[in-house]
Amino acid sequence: MYLKNDLKQLLKPYYIVNIILSISYIILKKLPGVCNYIFSTNDCELDGRETELLFFLLIVVMIRTRKSGNVTMINYISSSFIYTKVANLVLWFYADYIYGTIYGILFILSALCLPEPTYSGPDKVIYFRDAKGLEDELNRDKKKVWLVTFYTMWNPNCVSFAPTFAKLSNEYCLENLGFGKVDVGRYPEAAAKYKINDSSLSQQLPTVILFVEGKETIRRPVVDSKGKVVKFILSPENIKAAFDLNNLYENCTKNLKTPKHIKQE
Repeated sequence: MYLKNDLKQLLKPYYIVNIILSISYIILKKLPGVCNYIFSTNDCELDGRETELLFFLLIVVMIRTRKSGNVTMINYISSSFIYTKVANLVLWFYADYIYGTIYGILFILSALCLPEPTYSGPDKVIYFRDAKGLEDELNRDKKKVWLVTFYTMWNPNCVSFAPTFAKLSNEYCLENLGFGKVDVGRYPEAAAKYKINDSSLSQQLPTVILFVEGKETIRRPVVDSKGKVVKFILSPENIKAAFDLNNLYENCTKNLKTPKHIKQE
């Protein structure tokens, strides 16, 4: 299922253009004829410095993607784009300043004109404008349970997690079990209130919090006693297990069926 969806995603202009930009230097350097013309050389092979840079890039991409907890092919590809394009920029400048400048312009134009696609399918998610909006809703009906994602539009992990959260909302949403989102990029006071690091290097984005009777009960990822973020892969299975969504859904369903005049034990 993941692979099928990923292959469909790769057909979108954002991914096609970024893949081309990410492999442009290697392809053109290894392509006979084109290589001889562009690089004015008879040897269409990578030299020592080029090989070292690409090897270093591979290590960086592997480390960063492991830390980010990516679980699908599209997640790995998306998170690697920035590193591969920066490496290509360095390589093009290393080959020729003019080529480097042209590539840099294409780099910037692609970022401005082709933002990463966001999830646009069906969902049952409520978007809160700020921390106060969320707090007011939590206090309005304390019998309602809320699962809330704190995210930013520019964070690749948040973009990748959006379809998962949307599908979970379609599967589990009830009158007394709500799914919400707060954009801490637009409303940083929400990040401050719930102690979420919203910096560009943050490993807490996205953060998912379960509120029961208006109070936080569970969050993922968590921060340990040393202030280190405990790695948590935001897969559907892990979310269901961490927040016990099946039992939560069952209990909320029972509460809906219980007449209000009967006191629950």
